[in-house]
Amino acid sequence: MSDGAPPVDDRPELIPDVPVSIGKLVRRVLCDNPGAMTGPGTNTYLVGIDEVAVIDPGPADDAHLDAIAAAGGDRIRWILCTHTHADHSPGAAGLKERTGAEVLAFADVDDLVCDRHLVDGDTVEGTEFTLRAIHTPGHASNHLCFLLERDRMLFAGDHVMDGSTVVINPPDGDMAHYLASIERLQAWTPSLRSIAPAHGHVIADPAAKLDEYLTHRLAREQQVVDGLDEADAPIGTQGLVEAIYVDVPEFLHPMARRSVWAHLRKLHHDGRAASPDPDDPDADWALV
Repeated sequence: MSDGAPPVDDRPELIPDVPVSIGKLVRRVLCDNPGAMTGPGTNTYLVGIDEVAVIDPGPADDAHLDAIAAAGGDRIRWILCTHTHADHSPGAAGLKERTGAEVLAFADVDDLVCDRHLVDGDTVEGTEFTLRAIHTPGHASNHLCFLLERDRMLFAGDHVMDGSTVVINPPDGDMAHYLASIERLQAWTPSLRSIAPAHGHVIADPAAKLDEYLTHRLAREQQVVDGLDEADAPIGTQGLVEAIYVDVPEFLHPMARRSVWAHLRKLHHDGRAASPDPDDPDADWALV
């Protein structure tokens, strides 16, 4: 029987630039870059003991990079980037200067220079661990998740977050690819035990979170379909945002328009909606 007291949050605190253990082989170092798009900030993960892989070095923030280098020392062998957005990969060059580690990612884009490219199924083998790259396009076309196989912990980058949904921003962001990537993780065998996101706390129930994400996206898609159906004439993303995002602060509406556009492009791909120019975020749309 409850005594009315709030539940105790025993998750490790999110403290900027302080290494925190979240598993036998994993430490998290939070970058001090909180914001509307980054939540508490970007999580950098150090995997391994004798040999260390760093996942998502974050922005080119000297204090953060110094904290990572101090935590891993000369044992840092690899720097892995889930994708090349500004809060994830720009720190790779500075961390490489500090450690001499090898930079690995899907592709050389957005000023990221890799020593080696990873594709779906590639592995990084440390003394105590294997990290498997899983290509999960959707949030970004070059997005990789990394699976710590022995613990079945998924380092999800921006594919899955704690406390919020993920921005899908066309044209590089693709809603159809994103939903397919979510469904692929749902079907992963053996099933995931935990998800370590780039923003927020570790997710202890991956199946529930992935179900939540898929349900939310499909519900939002239906709202877009309903908005198109209820409009008296072809309607643009701004009109749909005003009809759908009634409880969202107006300063977030520009990003909401990008999300609606992503849904519209998926509906176009599915043959359910049409526009004179699907590649124009300001174009009008109608149901087929």
